[in-house]
Order: sequence, then C-alpha cells, then structure tokens
Amino acid sequence: MAREDEERIVDNEEVSHPTDVDEVAGGRQDNELSLPSGGCCNPASRGHRFLALVFMCLLGFGSYFCYDNPGALQNVFKRDLNLTSTQFTLIYSIYSWPNVVLCFVGGFLIDRLFGIRLGTIIYMLVLLVGQLIFACGGILDAFWMMILGRFIFGIGAESLAVAQNSYAVLWFKGKELNMVFGLQLSVARFGSTVNFWVMQPIYDYVSNFYKGHRALGVVLLLATCTCVMSMICALILGWMDKRAERILQRNTNPAGQIPKLTDVFTFKPPFWLVSIICVAYYVAIFPFIALGQNFFVDRFGYTPAQANTVDSLVYLIAAASSPFFGLIIDKVGKNVTWVFTATLTTIGAHALLTFTQLTPYVGMSIMGLSYSMLAASLWPLVALIIPEYQLGTAYGFCQSIQNLGLAVITILAGIIVDHSGGEHMWLQLFFMGWLTIALIATGVIWAYNNKHRGNLNMTPAQRAQFVSAELYQHFE
Repeated sequence: MAREDEERIVDNEEVSHPTDVDEVAGGRQDNELSLPSGGCCNPASRGHRFLALVFMCLLGFGSYFCYDNPGALQNVFKRDLNLTSTQFTLIYSIYSWPNVVLCFVGGFLIDRLFGIRLGTIIYMLVLLVGQLIFACGGILDAFWMMILGRFIFGIGAESLAVAQNSYAVLWFKGKELNMVFGLQLSVARFGSTVNFWVMQPIYDYVSNFYKGHRALGVVLLLATCTCVMSMICALILGWMDKRAERILQRNTNPAGQIPKLTDVFTFKPPFWLVSIICVAYYVAIFPFIALGQNFFVDRFGYTPAQANTVDSLVYLIAAASSPFFGLIIDKVGKNVTWVFTATLTTIGAHALLTFTQLTPYVGMSIMGLSYSMLAASLWPLVALIIPEYQLGTAYGFCQSIQNLGLAVITILAGIIVDHSGGEHMWLQLFFMGWLTIALIATGVIWAYNNKHRGNLNMTPAQRAQFVSAELYQHFE
C-alpha cells in the first residue's frame, strides 16, 4: 500500500516490531537474572526509574537557585556595585547571549559526541566554574569578572537543561513524560523560590562580618554550594544510566543514523512554531521576575522583602502545581489546547497586575499556574515531533532561540524601565505583546495539526491508535 500523499506528523512514541519484542525480551531476561524481580535495583522497574527521576530533578536545582541570585538582591547589586537598571539587566542578558549558538551546539554534542552522561557532567562543571568566577568578581568589586562568570555560567546552565530534557525522554518516553517535565520544572522552580526566600536574610547576616561588595561576593560564594550538590547528582545519575544501558541493552538509534547539525533544516513546521512559543512566552516571564522587585515596590508600595515574596510566588506556585498538571496531561492529552489555555491566562495575569488594584498575589498565582501548565504541555511536544536520536539537537535549538529572545528582550526591558520614569505600564504592555505572539503561534500549530491529521492534540488513547495505524501502514 502506498503512503498517503499528505503525510501525518510523525509520532515518536516507542513502538517495536512484534518479532523484535521477543528478541529484546529474551536478551534482557538473561541480563536480569541476577537482579530482584522489581524494586529499585531493577532498571526496568518503576521504582528505579523514579529514583533516577529524583536525581534528574536535582540536576537543575543549583542552576536555577544561582540564576536568580541577582533578582533576589536587585537593590543590593545596584547599591553595592553602583549599577543602573540597564547594567543590572546585563547580568541576565549576558547569561543568554552565548547560548544563542552554544546551546544548540551543546545539544548536538550530546547527540553526536559526548552522550548524555558525559555531556551532563561537563556542562555541570562549566556551570560551577562560572558561578565561582561570578562570586569572586563580587568579592573583588570587578564587574567585568562578574559578567565573565555569568557568561560561563550561562554556557553550562542552558546546555545542562538540554541534557536534563534528553534524560527525561530517554527514561520516560511513552510513560509519564508530561508529569516528568512538570516535576523537573517543579524542583527547578523550587530552587528559584528558595533563592528568593533566603538570599536577602543571608546577605543581612553576612553584612555583620563583611560590608558592601565583599558581603555580596561572600553570599554568592555560599550560593555555589547548591551547584556542588547538583554536580554530585549528575555523577550518581550517570552511574545509574550506564548501569541501566548495560542491563537493558538499550538502543535509542537502532537504524544507526548519525545526527548532523544540518538536521535542524529538516524539522517539521510544528517544531519551528514550538520554538516561537518558547521565545514569546518565556520573555514575558523571566525578565518580568528579574525586574519584579522594583515593580512591586513602585506600584504597590511594598518593601523589598515583601516584593521578593510576591515576586517568587510564580516559582512557588509552579513548583507545587507542575507535577499535578503533568499528571493531568498524561491522562487527558490535548497538549496544544493546554498550551493555548496557559498563554491566554498568562495574558490575563499581566493585565490584572497592570490595570487593576487587586492584590498582586492573585495575578502572580494565576501566572504561576499558567507557567507550570505551559511547561508541562509544551516541552513534551518536541518528543512527538522529532526522532529520538535528534532530540539533543532539537532541545538545544529550542534553548538557543529562547536565549536569543531572552538576551535581547531583557536588555530592551531594562532600557524601557530606565526611560519610563517609574511608569511600568509600558513594560507590561511590551510583555503582553509577546504573549499575543505566542497565542497566535499556538493557534497555527492547532490548525496545521488538524490539516495534516497529526497527533499533537490527541488523547493518549487516540495517540496509541494513531501509532498503530502508522506502524501497520509502514509494514504494508
């Protein structure tokens, strides 16, 4: 039977030829005779996978904790280092600039050269070195050194996120993937939340022994301990993954296809639309939170400590709700619908903060729920569009284009703040404009998916039937 002229979007859920299943099962049985049947010692067991998930989640804790150190100490940075808002936003934008290219390359290197295990350890080490240089720059009052450290930190952190996503797909594809992405976001954002809770009190305590920029540098040095913890998790997870690969005789690329950088030009249109959403949505979240302390002080009359509390609410809500949304999406599917809903409600949250006097806790809570909803539904779409052997490259490209947007938009946001005379409405309208672009891109994905009878907005049952039909058509 010839294939239909109008191809469906390829689903990459794990499906094996029936005859291959018996062979694999036989091969695995021999290797697992020495293992208990079930429990955490067996790599095929649910308990072992979720033990690995704990370490996958903790990989990002140190990265996200240290990423938002400047946001939690915005006034301290400006005072102790004598910075303008534009200079302050440079700390965030310089994090993103190298990853416009290097994050994509980092994902490709995972696919082609390093592999997930070695790549994760290398990127974690780069991140750790960058944070140490950043802290030393504060101690020495050398802003250029802090920018250099942040540059290096960004190279490691974003490539680490690519490795973390690839680990999730490798261990959980076709199982609880939406929940896993939600849980990873939960732990990562919990790291950001803890940062907003503890950095100011730690600075106040350290100020009893050191003053000015030295106190700031020492506090940043203490924050580096979280990166050391994540490095230990990377080593443990690498050992677990190597053991699982040996016992299960895992092969993620049975056809032996070799990833190439030019593969990105063969990706389907939905992937490019997902990339647009990655940029347009996240630039309305991260820069807003980075500049949020002054927004809540100026607009609602909060103290810096109160402003930090409400500013961290997005991350706190996301940490609590992301696994919940992931579980729901695993059960009901309809990923594109969830992305559309999340984007629409985020626009509403920004509107509440900008045009009403309603307590900001309401708007920030809605934003937190929407953010976790989007993350749990958007990132798994990449695994439905792109073959598994290209996933590192695909996730790397998404991170790269996202960082390009963050680098540019964060600088523009700082310029808008400096030239708006304390009027935050223009910055909020700027963010809402980007969210509108994300909403339009989501609508285009929905239309394209329907036209090509794709699987991106199906329920799990429909998707399983879709995969079976594709497999049957392939053997015909």
